[in-house]
Amino acid sequence: MTNYTKATNFATKDALSSGNPLKIVKGTEIDTEFNNIATAIATKADLASPTLTGTPTLPTGTIATTQSAGNNTTAIATTAFVQAAIALLYPVGSIYTNATSSTNPATLLGFGTWTAFGAGRVMVGFNSGNALFDTAEETGGSADAITVSHTHTATSTVTDAGHNHFIGNTGSGIGNAGGGNASVIGAAQTVATTTATTGITVATTNASTGSSGTNANYQPYITVYMWKRTV
Repeated sequence: MTNYTKATNFATKDALSSGNPLKIVKGTEIDTEFNNIATAIATKADLASPTLTGTPTLPTGTIATTQSAGNNTTAIATTAFVQAAIALLYPVGSIYTNATSSTNPATLLGFGTWTAFGAGRVMVGFNSGNALFDTAEETGGSADAITVSHTHTATSTVTDAGHNHFIGNTGSGIGNAGGGNASVIGAAQTVATTTATTGITVATTNASTGSSGTNANYQPYITVYMWKRTV
C-alpha cells in the first residue's frame, strides 16, 4: 500500500522575494503532486465495503462490528461473536465433560458459572414412563450388590421298585421233626414279611453363583470431569 509523499514544498515559496523565479508555482509541480496523490489513492481501500487482496493484517486491538447471533455469512467474526456462539452451545443447565483437565469451564471457555457435577455417578436418559427416571437430576442405584429376595424350587425323585421276602417249600410230603408230626402240602407259597423302612436318605442342594458385596454392582465405566452450568 502506497502512502502519498509531497514532492514540492509550496509553503517555502511564500517566503521568497517577489521576482524570484522559484516563487512561481509551476504546472509541472502541480501535475507531479496530483500524480502522486492518484497513485496513493489507487492503492487504498474504500471505507465502504472494500474488497481487500493479498493477506491483510489487522493490528492488535482492532475494533469491529459484532454480527448478530446465528449469522452464517462470510462476515468477519469478532471475539464477542465467537464467545456468544460458544455460549449458545452451553446454555444454563448444560453439562461439560473433559477427560483430562479438571480446570473449571469458566476459565476454559470464558463465560458462565460452573459447578462440579455427578461425582461417582453415570448419566441416564430421561424416561417419563419410568418412575426412576422421570425427573431431571433424579438419583438412585447402589454400587453394592444386594441379593433380591427370591425363592428357589427344587424337586428330588427317589425310585424304589419294592421287593418281597419269600418263605415256604418246593414240594409236598409228611415228615416227623423233633418227635412231632408236621405236614407241608402244596407248592411254594409267598408269605409277606413285616414292613420296614429302607434307611435311604436323599439330600438336595442348590448351587450358588455370582457375587455380592461392596463395589460389586458397577457397570463398565470410564472416569471424566463433569461440570454443570448454573448461571
